Amino acid sequence: MTTTTAAVLVPLLPFLGAVAGLLLVPPAARHRPSKEALRAPFFFAPGFVRPLAVLPTLAAAGLAVLVAVRQGGGAGGGTPPLTAATRLADTGSVPVDLALQIDGFAALVAVLVAVVACCVQIYSTGYLRDDPRYPSYAALVSLFTAAMLLVVYSDDLIVLLVGWEIMGICSYFLVGHYWETAAARSASLKAFLVTKLGDVPFLIGIFALAGDTGTFRISEIHTRLTSDTAGVPLDHPTLIALLLLAGVAGKSAQFPLHTWLPDAMAGPTPVSALIHAATMVAAGVYVVARLLPVFASSAAALAVLAAMAAVTMVGSALAALAQDDIKRVLAYSTVGQLGYMTGALAVDDRGAAVFHLITHGAFKALLFLGAGVVIHAAGSNSLAAMSRMSGLARRIPDAFWTMTVALLALAAIPPFAGFFSKEAVLGAAEHAATGHTSGVPAGVGWTVLLAGLLTALLTAGYAARLWLLAFRGAGEPVPDHGKQPVAMNVVLWVLFLPTAALGLAYGTLPDWFDGESLTPTLTTSVLGTGLALGGALVMYGAWRHSSARARRVPLGAVAAHPEAADAVSEAEAIATHEAAYGSIAGASDPADPGRLLLGPLHRHAAVGFHLDAVYSALFVRPVRAAARLVRFLDREVVETYVRGAGGAPRLLGAAVRRAQTGNVQTYLGALLAGSLVLAVAAVLVAAGA
Repeated sequence: MTTTTAAVLVPLLPFLGAVAGLLLVPPAARHRPSKEALRAPFFFAPGFVRPLAVLPTLAAAGLAVLVAVRQGGGAGGGTPPLTAATRLADTGSVPVDLALQIDGFAALVAVLVAVVACCVQIYSTGYLRDDPRYPSYAALVSLFTAAMLLVVYSDDLIVLLVGWEIMGICSYFLVGHYWETAAARSASLKAFLVTKLGDVPFLIGIFALAGDTGTFRISEIHTRLTSDTAGVPLDHPTLIALLLLAGVAGKSAQFPLHTWLPDAMAGPTPVSALIHAATMVAAGVYVVARLLPVFASSAAALAVLAAMAAVTMVGSALAALAQDDIKRVLAYSTVGQLGYMTGALAVDDRGAAVFHLITHGAFKALLFLGAGVVIHAAGSNSLAAMSRMSGLARRIPDAFWTMTVALLALAAIPPFAGFFSKEAVLGAAEHAATGHTSGVPAGVGWTVLLAGLLTALLTAGYAARLWLLAFRGAGEPVPDHGKQPVAMNVVLWVLFLPTAALGLAYGTLPDWFDGESLTPTLTTSVLGTGLALGGALVMYGAWRHSSARARRVPLGAVAAHPEAADAVSEAEAIATHEAAYGSIAGASDPADPGRLLLGPLHRHAAVGFHLDAVYSALFVRPVRAAARLVRFLDREVVETYVRGAGGAPRLLGAAVRRAQTGNVQTYLGALLAGSLVLAVAAVLVAAGA
């Protein structure tokens, strides 16, 4: 098998698995197995749904690894990028090609996507084992995976846009998987609308870029902007970069279009892991990395990118400190870590950005999948409820140990993966701040560096808070909700390996990227690690000070049924959280160390600094008011004229109908009277009256 054939099969296999899952499984198999479903042919049987979901993704992961090995590090390692193309549409001006280009960036990101998607599919076989909609769920996960792989491998912006939009519709259906709950319905709609809001300028930016360069091919755009001999600047670099950035902000949940991501936690935990670790939010960062020369053409665009990254990093970290839902803590964490990646891109270092993208994908997938185990074991998604339970760590040892290491990686504690990738970002920012990165203003470097260091402090704080509240609670023993399926625990240990050791590859990864060093620098390593340790110690002290209150102040309830399956427990926890704790985001818990540290800022951070309220006042309410006005005008004005236009002929017809009596004498009398009137009128006219 040639490398090109293997690369084509990587996105094609999950796509075929999705089509088979949606079309070949009969309606009976899409619900709980019935006698009719059991009598169906073997390849239609419900038991075949799981292999149909897992095997194509597993094969795609193997082929993605094969492609990466054969590429041997892409251009950085001396191997030219793999390219292949065929004309898809000859538009007459800028043609559209079905093209792929696989360099070191694409090869490694595809491995991440395929491996995480495979882990999610395997995990889901246990997590949603009793879910009646599992067949459609698994098919949508496969389609989601295929769309992201298409984005990663595509060399044509229009083809990339197809995968980009397919991910949007898949996220709508998957986030709304528990459509019986109001939270899931509103979250899926919000995710779809907010990302579409960014996609409109993104599409315009693609056409503007093609107008300036004469091509949709990413490789040709890159050559045009970076070649020493054929390099030609863009005519409108700032405008194009900002239009593209709007779509990236929506898809990668960056300020101010990040508000959909925390609410998307209403979907199943495996979906959260897939969106946060390998698809959807990773797509925006990856596209900027591919088109980084476009952004580097404008210092203003880099400044906007840096400011967006800084606000996103710090704001999301503060919000994570105030969340009560364990998954919302991780969601805001994702927003902040994506801010690190966009910060690295702002200082023109896509190697550091993609390095952090890959390591973050490993430990964030582990954290979300581990959170699913925690929610089932605790019977709640509330950290306040978990802090009043004892023995949770002993009940789920696999999730406890793997999540502990993943939280250390998130907090950038050496020697775990997150330390090396985050230090690569901070090192790149320091390099730019000291004026050693050409084309990047020093102010951009200082913005990213200072925000990154402050976020390192806050990240360690909320990571320590999550660990202390979830696994060091005191009170009644955690109820026995049964053991987790083996498939779920195995996946946790599979993801544990890159979480613990992937960062050690910092010495070889430059060969896969642009050749820039990813080695941690002494200054940022000492500052970053010191701040992380300081943040964790401060949080520990606050927890020791406030934990005694947890014993005195009962709060919340375990709402999930003790014998329910994992997915059912999560759906129940999501549906009852607001009723039990008063807020979908937080809880009035005096024993929360985050509340103690944030002080008056806590109530604002818990609701994302009221950004949703601002959007509601600026956009939602005016649109609703305009809709009410249009409805009033339609009902009271337009319909009045319509009713009048129909009423006048109706009245005239009624009058004529009343005159048609069928009496001949009446007709003759009316004829004579009319003739008399006409005769009198004629006489008067003749007499000149």
